[in-house]
This record gives sequence, structure tokens and C-alpha cells, in this order.
Amino acid sequence: MQLPEPKSLPYKTLLADIEKGLIKIPQFQRDYVWSKERAAELIDSILKGYPIGTFITWKTKEQLRVVKDLGGVTLPSIPEGDFAEYVLDGQQRMTSLFCALKGVRIQRSNRWDDFSAIFVDLNAEQYERIVITDVSHLEEGQYIRLTDLIHASITTLVKYDAQYHSKLDEYKQIIQGYNFSLIEVKEVSLEVATEIFTRINVGGKPLSLFEIMVAKTFDAQKNFDLSEKFESLVNRLREVSYDTISDATVLQIVSLVIGKECKRQNILRLEKSQFIEEWPKVVDAIEHAVDYLRGYYRIPVSRLLPYNALLAPLAYFFYHHQDKPLSRKQKLLEDFFLASEFRWALF
Repeated sequence: MQLPEPKSLPYKTLLADIEKGLIKIPQFQRDYVWSKERAAELIDSILKGYPIGTFITWKTKEQLRVVKDLGGVTLPSIPEGDFAEYVLDGQQRMTSLFCALKGVRIQRSNRWDDFSAIFVDLNAEQYERIVITDVSHLEEGQYIRLTDLIHASITTLVKYDAQYHSKLDEYKQIIQGYNFSLIEVKEVSLEVATEIFTRINVGGKPLSLFEIMVAKTFDAQKNFDLSEKFESLVNRLREVSYDTISDATVLQIVSLVIGKECKRQNILRLEKSQFIEEWPKVVDAIEHAVDYLRGYYRIPVSRLLPYNALLAPLAYFFYHHQDKPLSRKQKLLEDFFLASEFRWALF
């Protein structure tokens, strides 16, 4: 592993890289939750020269499942053969910067947040809030939209009273000249990258094994998205009341099929191509196992199973024996099922 590389990223480069699709928010990141008011505070800190923290990214050519839209703006896919920078830390700040500086509108539940309604108070002193969202106490000409400040031409800016010209120029120069601090992690595996993400976000919920595997196995060309595939499987099993199967059990089944072991480290070592290739056969094996439990043992719903993980060895069996188990096979399955029930009763 190469040592993390600190670097400065100018404002224009940061926005350009986001718009080109070179900086991505991986799917395992949480939803964007910052409010417009909090985004305004972030810009206020920049205008005052305060540090706003360091972004940490993972530079790789590995293609992950990503959030393609940033603040409601559809961004292009990663250029083929190019590196991408996946944000491991600073997603909320980076998205806020993008939304505020581009004036994005974001839909949240039944309401819209209009990030173009962020303004710069031209009367504010350095110790006061300069960037605000409420201008009801100000008169026209005493404030300017942040997006106008950044993108307006000089002819637009000179329309403001001469007493504000120096501030307008100063604020525009500060934002456009701001260098964002970034630490780049290079040439590490997905497991290491997600471990870094988990350790950085100690106050948040650690990534589940399933979330890591969703990121690892995503393949746009093969139209494979594990999250969607799992949801489709659960929806089919819901029709026969067997939808309580967990994502962990499904991962164990895939790992058993490929490598005959199903510990966490075994699952993390699974090759993406093998995982994708075996997925349809694993789904078929799970459905055969469910049919067997419902038909032979008359267990109508999965909630009546001794334990959900019982599906893993049964699915493994039906992966290798899709014909109905007869004679000795049937007897072995019965012995296994009865032993499983006995162990469950003991605990």
C-alpha cells in the first residue's frame, strides 16, 4: 500500500472533476442530509478563511456502484480506462459545496431545498454571518446570490453600489482561489478502502458485509447490481412467505458454492466475475430449497424455520443436486434437518 498522498485541490478543479464524473460518491456512503442552512455555514467558513476539514478519497480504476446523481444533478459515468476518486470522507461537505456553488435544487421527501437561495450579505462584518439564507431584513442591492457572485460577469457586479465593489471582488477571489485539502489513498483493495471508511466514520454505523459486496460486485456492462438482484429474489420469495432470508445468508450460500467456506474473510475474497457467474444458479438453488421445505416438510412460512441460516446448506445441496432427493440422499437430508431442529431446541 502506498502512503496516503496529501494535496491541494483548487476550487475550479474540484467542481470540474465532479462534473466530469471523476469524483464519485460510492453507494456505501449514507444519504446526503445537510440542510441548505448548514451548506451556507460551510461557504461562510470559506469566506472567512476558516479550515473546513480534509477530504479523503480512494483513487482506483475499480468500478463500483456509485451515486450517479449529486444533489439532483445527473453526472457522467467514469471515462473508460480512467481513474476515479471515490469519496471516503467528506461526502456531506463536498456535496454541500457542489450544491451551493451550482445552485442545485434537491427533493427531500415531499419538499424541495433550493440551494440557489443562498446569499452573501454585503453589509456583514467579518465577525457576523456573511453567507445567509434569509434576506428578508435586507434591501435589494445589499445582498447577492452566491451563484451570481461566482458566475456573474463584471458588468452585472458593477451594477451594485460602489461601496460594495471591493467586497464583491474580494469574496469572489476568495472562493475561486480557495484550495481544498485532500488526502488521496492509492492502489488499495476495496476491503482496505471500506475499512478506512469505517475507521474514519467511527461515529457512524459500520459498513455491513453486504454493503461491501454490493460495491465490490457491481458491474455496469453486465448489468449486475447485487442490491437490486437481492431485492428481486426477496420479492419472489415474498410470494411464498419466505422473504425473511437475510442478505448474510445469501452471501454465505454464494461463498459455499464457490469455495466451500463461508466465513467473512472467505466472502470478501470472492472474485467479482465468479460471483456474477454463479448468481443465477445460486438463486435457482435457493428457490429449490424453499420448494423442498414447503413441499416435503410442510413449512408454509420461513418464520417457522428453526433458523434462517438452515437455507444455506440446503441451497448448497440443491445447487449440486437439482433433481428431487431420493433414497439415501433423502434420508441424509432428513437426518440433517432433524439434527438442526434438535440443536435449535437446546438453545
